[in-house]
Amino acid sequence: MTPNVKGALLMMGSMAAFTINDALIKAAGAEVPLFQMVAMRGVLATVLVYLLARQLGALHLNFPRHDKWLVAARCLAELSATFFFLTALLHMPLANVTAVLQALPLTVTLGAVVFFGEQIGWRRVLAIALGFLGMLLIVRPGPEGFSIYAIYALIAVVSVTIRDLITRRMSIHVPSLAVTLATSFTITVAAGCASVASGWQPVPTGAGLMVACAAVFVLTGYLCSVMVMRVGDVGFVAPFRYSSLIWALALGWLVFGDWPDAVTLLGAALVVGAGLFTLFRERHAHATE
Repeated sequence: MTPNVKGALLMMGSMAAFTINDALIKAAGAEVPLFQMVAMRGVLATVLVYLLARQLGALHLNFPRHDKWLVAARCLAELSATFFFLTALLHMPLANVTAVLQALPLTVTLGAVVFFGEQIGWRRVLAIALGFLGMLLIVRPGPEGFSIYAIYALIAVVSVTIRDLITRRMSIHVPSLAVTLATSFTITVAAGCASVASGWQPVPTGAGLMVACAAVFVLTGYLCSVMVMRVGDVGFVAPFRYSSLIWALALGWLVFGDWPDAVTLLGAALVVGAGLFTLFRERHAHATE
């Protein structure tokens, strides 16, 4: 296989793993409180990441103090994203929440313009506007009014955008696995404290197995996403991240019996189309520099 084909397969594998994790958490969430579930998944995921980082020699913290502050800020952004995303996931169809997250290339591009002064042309501005229109179609008010969980999904997008913008500012001296370990540990400790305050309850065997599998899929998704950055052309590989929406549609229908209506599918198409166009324009801009 060529490097680009390998990269595309790894990207699709990463998106599949993350989406399967979401489906498992959504299913287990019907029987296990949110904070308890996140703490359980976090303990296993943190141990697995620690063992992997130790094996690869990526546990050192000898990088600039500036980067350490960025890692701490990234952990807080990830903590916010985890809470709001999972809360929305437990109360909204899987495909709807996943579709909202497809706006990330657009929000990160807009954030880079606002905070880093990066320049974009009118075509990408138009694509961002159309993508946001699609996002509004996905989370539109229903007969009962605007859902608070739709707002949670939007806050999750903002949190992940901040996380990715912070990641852009980190130097190359920061090991990716060290960042992942710090993030996983932070979320686990925070969820553990919150779960103690809210109380634990017995975990059915099936739900416990789903949470354990979710931890494995999270780690698998991360490993694939790391390997993606080491093979193939980013401009070629990046669009395959939208394969997560296909997985979300399939799992939402097969596992939960949910299928988005026509307006939601139109919104998702606008978001994905705008994101693909933005990625294409960024690749074109870099090629002409």
